[in-house]
Formats: sequence, structure tokens, C-alpha cells
Amino acid sequence: MTKFILAFAFIISNIISYSQPLNNNKLERIINRAPIPEGGIDIYHLKWLPNSHNFWVSESHGIYVYDAANPSQKKLVLSAEQINAAGLETQIENIIWTDDRSKILIYTNSSRVWRVNSKGDYWYFDLATGKGKQIGKKLMSSSLQFAKFSADNKKVAYVSKHNLYVEDISAGIISQLTNDGNDKIINGTFDWAYEEELSIRDGFSWSPDGSSIAFWHTNASTIKKYLMIDNTDSLYPFTKPVEYPVAGEKPSSVKIGVVNISSKKINWMQIPGDPENNYIPRMDWAGKNELMALQLNRLQNQAQFYLCNIETGKAKVIYTEKQETGWIEPFNMLDWDAPWWIWLNNKKYFLRTEEKDGWVRIYKISHDGKDVQLLTKGNFDANLLSYDNETGDVYFEATPYDATQRYLYKVNINNTDTVRVTPAIFEGTNTYSFSTDAKYALHINSNINREYNLRLVFLPEHKKIYPTSEDVFTKPDLGFKLEKFKVKTIDGVEMDGIMAKPNDFDASKIYPVFFFVYGEPASAVATDEPNFNDLIADLIPRGYIGIAMDNRGTPVMKGTQWRMSIYKKIGIINSRDQAMAAKEILKWNFIDNTRVAVHGWSGGGAMTLNLLFRYPDVYKTGVAVSAVTDQHFYDNIYTERYMGLPQDDPEAYKQCSPVTFAKNLQGNLLYMHGTGDDNVHYKNAEVLINELVRQQKMFQVMIYPNRTHGISEGSGTREHLAATFRKYIEEHCPPGAK
Repeated sequence: MTKFILAFAFIISNIISYSQPLNNNKLERIINRAPIPEGGIDIYHLKWLPNSHNFWVSESHGIYVYDAANPSQKKLVLSAEQINAAGLETQIENIIWTDDRSKILIYTNSSRVWRVNSKGDYWYFDLATGKGKQIGKKLMSSSLQFAKFSADNKKVAYVSKHNLYVEDISAGIISQLTNDGNDKIINGTFDWAYEEELSIRDGFSWSPDGSSIAFWHTNASTIKKYLMIDNTDSLYPFTKPVEYPVAGEKPSSVKIGVVNISSKKINWMQIPGDPENNYIPRMDWAGKNELMALQLNRLQNQAQFYLCNIETGKAKVIYTEKQETGWIEPFNMLDWDAPWWIWLNNKKYFLRTEEKDGWVRIYKISHDGKDVQLLTKGNFDANLLSYDNETGDVYFEATPYDATQRYLYKVNINNTDTVRVTPAIFEGTNTYSFSTDAKYALHINSNINREYNLRLVFLPEHKKIYPTSEDVFTKPDLGFKLEKFKVKTIDGVEMDGIMAKPNDFDASKIYPVFFFVYGEPASAVATDEPNFNDLIADLIPRGYIGIAMDNRGTPVMKGTQWRMSIYKKIGIINSRDQAMAAKEILKWNFIDNTRVAVHGWSGGGAMTLNLLFRYPDVYKTGVAVSAVTDQHFYDNIYTERYMGLPQDDPEAYKQCSPVTFAKNLQGNLLYMHGTGDDNVHYKNAEVLINELVRQQKMFQVMIYPNRTHGISEGSGTREHLAATFRKYIEEHCPPGAK
């Protein structure tokens, strides 16, 4: 479930549902810690151009294009004066390029839809003349979504108010391609659940010849509304409705249409199955007159790849994936932003990751699905990243030796020997943003003892291009020390952990311990990087030991059994792993087992409650934020993926819900939630409060009016939350060595 979206997809996936902790913007941390040198190239904000290894950066004097092969040379393609002369005076948020890079669309004046600012205004510029004008000017301001050029660069298509439009650039004529769009009928984009849990927003694609557009059509008319109450913004309270299908409720009905630009006739793809019991999370052009669509069944344990003829609408299954005791991960297994598949050899084949024998492996599959070749053969998980069409190199990330780290590897489609690309000097976590031709990449390296560092590299040799200076690795200035450890539980489960100690740590004394938890299939916390949860990090120098561990069920590269052992056991197996590991840690000589705190947000908030309620002998104090307190209350796509349908196994839903065990609370609990949370709704808080009151349990609550899942809106909100958090912990789990 989505939580905190990164500004740039190359950093990490960013779309995690009820998962991410406060202030987890990795790019922001990097920029703040390692500012751009004066006169240097702003590689932090580079974005790659199509079909090349060029990238663009918006600077004070205009838009510049760099060649990664020679970044010291830059070309001004559009000046600030030309931009202003066209009437565009607001911030450049993104640029959409034609394939030949002769024309652009500037995206600006954006506003938020659900998680990100995906609607705004677009301005067209011809780079040969520098002339520009606004696109879609006759439509409502800041309402256009996902604008993109046709193949001949003469037209632009976009979505506005749930309908699809095409505009002739020179004539300025706007043609409406769909007419039924409204709050319930959605064309070219998606409803809340599809965006949140399937990480998809842009819902249409031009055909290769520019004669037609394929698009998703969503019918959300049967989805019930969650009503959030606003008590502060008017004299009388009012409700804010959000279409939200909880677990057990059918999803929106989705189908794919192809509209002819000239005739406006729509052909619907005849993908079999009940659309209210299946999902279509991805589709792409497989040829001039052919689409490939991926369909997931309701339980998300079977995926079928269809080839659809756009003229007849007929759909044929070419490939099927199944998981008997788990799910098919919709986000390329381990990365929310990695590609679902990659075409190669003029779409004669595609690359796809799949879990068949206990590991995430990369397969090369023929266009008709009949020829399947395994590319990665070792006992490790391989996360597909990019493909070099010239060399045949397939790039992927893997961690064969340490699941807290990430490294770049490659395998060639003609030679399946796996080769590590990341040099040994870059120990730790390595992330890459590939140029569109896969020749170059922005490389980010760090570990718990090394500050984030960036460079442009030439692949596959991993030759450094920029900066030209030698790599200098600096220690992070965190105010505390980090170290990695492993702990084995009484059940024989070995877990990776990250520990934060005060700089003045004295092993002869005992310290309070503060556990930071998440523990669900959407996110990992024990990563080899120079950071710790922000709220707890502020407390560590005051005299706390911080601990973060990844239990079974978390999306780390330890194989299928590790990840899917949590199936239908969320809240059970993950909390046991955490508690049993904590018991081992409490045996350490420098840990005070009478001062034990735990904190988590969203899925981590649910974990915090589970630990306090199920293992009151271990955890004495906890702060849970925006938690799912009952599995029935969260959305169907996420919950049913990992839990199945509640009507099929009601006892599993009961046993996996924290509220079921609220009667066992013995320690100190502070619960926080925003009443405007459209993700994990405030209902979760009130149901929990009711049950704790019924059980005569003492606890404290902090409610933030109209704040969403991240509880960040409004002046002073973050500061208040942090101060409340700190005060509660210091009162109930006092800091300092003894």
C-alpha cells in the first residue's frame, strides 16, 4: 500500500501501501547531506531522454541537455527567456520528449490526485524555434494528465476529468475520444485501489503508428464510499467520500479499449473472465496491431499473459504463472518501480521475472509464449532492471551473500554466466538509474558506515564518467553509530538487523532498547544504508539503543519461502519472529530488559500493536501510528493478495488482526492517527479505542484532524508529532545508561 512517494523513481520504489515510515525520502536525504558542488552538474535531478544516453536538467538559465559520454559539454535547448515569452512562469516539474527530441511538453502547475501530483498543465515547445504555447487551454486549469506525443509528433493525447482527448498541435483543435467519464467511469487513468496497490496511474498508450490509442476503462460504480468527516473547515461538519473497496468487496470492473483517432470508434479487447473478479494491472503494445495484457485473478495467485488483436478484440493466452501457496507479486517481485517485462529483438521476445522453484529468476520468453529460456540459474533472487539491445546484456540486482545489500549484475541472453558489475569497492547498497539505451547509469552507493555518494558510470565496465575526481567515501554524521548483526530465534529463524548506538556508548552499562518495526510484505527496514527511522534517530543520542530487523514475510532477497511464509499469517508469523528475536537481544549484557520500546507506522503500526498485545512480557512501551487494527478494514487488493478472501477464511482474518488481542495490553501505548487518512482510515483508530475501553485498558491517543496517512499537512504538524512522540517515550521508557 502506497505511502510516501519519491520524487524520482530511480531511487527506490516508492509506492508502498500501508508501509513507509515518516520522512523516508531517500533522494532528499542524499541532497541534504551531499549538496551539489558549485559549478557542478546537477546529476541528482537528471532525467534520461528517450532512445539515448542523454539527460536533461532544468537550470536557472533554461533547459540543458547533457551527453553522459561527455557531461562537461552541455547544450541549452530552451532558454528561460523563451519559456517566459510563451507565458509559462511556474516551476518545471517534468518534461515529455518526442523520440527525435525536437519537441517537448513541459509539465507544471500540478496538483495531487491520490499519492502524487499527477494532474496539471502542459506547455508545448518546438525546440527548433523556441516557440511555445499551452496545450489543452480550453479545458479546466490543472486538469490534464499523462500528456504524450503521437508517433509523427503532430498530436498530443491526454486525460482530463476522466476522459481521453487528442489535440492537433498546429491547429489547436481538441477532439474528445471518450464521453462517459465521471467520478465512477474512468478512462485513461485509475481509481484509488488500482493506483495504491498496483502502482499504476498512466492509463493509455499511443499505437506505434499513431493511428490509435489503447486505454484502460474502469467502472467503479459498484464501489462503496468511505466517508471521512471534516470537523474543522466549516461551521458545520461535512463528509469527504472516497471510493474504497475493503477486503471481501469486489474490485472495480476494468477493461481495455483501443480507440481509432480518425473515426473515434472503440474496439474492446475480449479478455475472458469476470472483470469484477480479475485485475488487469499492465498492458503494452506488442506490435502494430497487437497488445499484450497481463491479467491477475482475484486471489492474485495466477497471472495470464494475453495477446490481443486490436481490430477483432480477440485475446489469446500465451503464458501462465501460478503460485499454489502464496501470491504473484505484481511489482516485479522486489521493486515497485522495476519493469514488469522488457521487450527485446523487435518484440520477438520479452524478459520477465518469475518464482517457480524458490527464487526470483529471469526468463526470456518468445512472443508467442512457447519458447521459455532460464537466464539466471544460481540460488539467488534476481530483480530485472534493464536491457542493452546491442550487446544482449540483461542487468539485474541481486544480493547472493548479504540480504541487507544490493549489487548490480548482468547476464547475456546468449551466455547465461552471471557477472557482477558493481565493483568490490562499493560495498553496501547500490541503486542504479539506467539511460534508456542501457549504456550509462546514475549510480548511488552507501552503507551504514559510508555516506551516500553518486556518480555517472559507463556500463558494463562501470567506468566512472562524472565527477572526474576520485571517489572519496565519507562517514555519515548521524549523531550515533550503526552496525549490522544477525540473530537466530528459538524457531531457528536467522534475521538480519541494524543497530544504532549512541556515540558515547559504554559496553559496561545497560541501555533502553527501541525497536523500529514494519514486518509486512511491502517494505524492509534492515538495509545497509546510513540512516535510521527519523523519530527514533532523534532519541538515540539521548541514550537509547535502536534496533531494526526484517522478519519472514518481508520483501528481502532470501527466496520465495522466506517471503511467502507469511501467507494468511500476517500479524502472526511476523510478530512472533520479531518477539523471539527481541528475546535473544534482551539477553545482551548492555540491554536493559525493563526499558523496551517499539514503534511502527502503518503496517509497522499494526506490528507495534501486535507486539504489545501478543507479547506483553517483552515490550513495555509502544507508539503505533496510522495502523490497520482489523484486517477487514484495509483495501481488497493488498489484503486479499496476502490473506485470501475473508469470506473464505474468517478465522484467519480474526487471528491476524491486532484488535482481537487488545485485551492483553499490559504496557504503555500511545496511538496516533489522522482523521483524513484515505488509506488506513480513521475507523481503525476508533474500533481499537472502543475495544481498549471495553477491556478497561489504559492508553493515550493523539488525533490529528484532517491529516492524511503521513500526518504531515498543516503548519507545525510534524514538529508536534515528533515532540509528542519524544515526550511519551522519555516518560515511559526513560533514556540513558545505567
